[in-house]
Amino acid sequence: MFIKKADPMMSDVATSTNNSFADFELVDVLKQNIAKHGYTQTTPIQNQAINPILEGKDVIGLASTGTGKTAAFLIPLIDKIFKDRREKALIIVPTRELALQIREELQSFTQNMSIYSALIIGGSNMHRQIQDVRRNAHVVIATPGRLKDLVERRVIYLEDYSNFVLDEVDLMVDIGFIHDIKYFISLMPKVRQSLFFSATIPSKVQSVLQSFVTNPVTISVKKQDTSENVDQDVIKVSNPANKVNQLHDLLIQDGFDKVLIFGRTKYGIEKLHKELALRGFKIGALHGNKRQSQRRRVLESFKQNEIQILLATDVASRGLDIDNITHVINYDLPQTYDDYIHRIGRTGRMNKKGVALTFVFDQNSIQTSPR
Repeated sequence: MFIKKADPMMSDVATSTNNSFADFELVDVLKQNIAKHGYTQTTPIQNQAINPILEGKDVIGLASTGTGKTAAFLIPLIDKIFKDRREKALIIVPTRELALQIREELQSFTQNMSIYSALIIGGSNMHRQIQDVRRNAHVVIATPGRLKDLVERRVIYLEDYSNFVLDEVDLMVDIGFIHDIKYFISLMPKVRQSLFFSATIPSKVQSVLQSFVTNPVTISVKKQDTSENVDQDVIKVSNPANKVNQLHDLLIQDGFDKVLIFGRTKYGIEKLHKELALRGFKIGALHGNKRQSQRRRVLESFKQNEIQILLATDVASRGLDIDNITHVINYDLPQTYDDYIHRIGRTGRMNKKGVALTFVFDQNSIQTSPR
């Protein structure tokens, strides 16, 4: 499962088309912002999703990670809001990091368009968030916990929003937000546009889908579970006490320029962070015990190449789009195959080659005791 060579001949099929954003019926200022953002040709999910969304249809989008799902729903929603300022959109995502990333992309696409947004996430100043919402933000990007809090405080009224996006719902269900999602759906207006985007849609989220969308256009551009751009291999561990030394020997090799390492627990990540920092690596850690300001700083340092290595729990496995990650290392095994897919999807993005390495215990090293 963890061993598969990249197939560069397949990469273009998964990530690009011959179609241009200029071909869509979008306002000129939005087209200019898209070009400034560096986007020219559409990816398959963008090519197939933008027109149905512009037409007001509900959409279920299934695409492998790293294929441009965020722009696929942001661009038509921005066009819709610019043409009718009464329109408001709510985007619900599982993690703070994904919410921050979506807002950054939204701000890039809305330059000189007077479209305002509010970021509703835990770990940040609630008073400032309430002010942003009450300034009549056109787009609200929220994580479920903080959104529920503001709904119950009667700061946000979901019936005011006619456009909804649920992104990475499978993760929201996995981490215990299924009842909150169903609660939000019960408060939404019956007449609305609903967009559902994810890399995976397991059976346990089907009940959410059925209550969320109406006569949806279903788009699937997912060719396989994992990107053809990612070389997948294993690192066999015969002695657990030597595991960190094996990791050290990897990280000092040529080509390990920007490395994302996944661990299972917050404690394990902190312990590994201290050990690798003592060994002189430029490193940061990302997990749920970190304050939001700390999480934001370490992510920015990683994006700007100020640190070489980012250690993380699965909080960073969904949706994060960080350029030029050369290697993803599963220092601890993921709990599910879906988690594995999302972890390694942080590398090999948008036609670039990546490497995924998974530490596994070498069963052949087990010594049986004599009877």
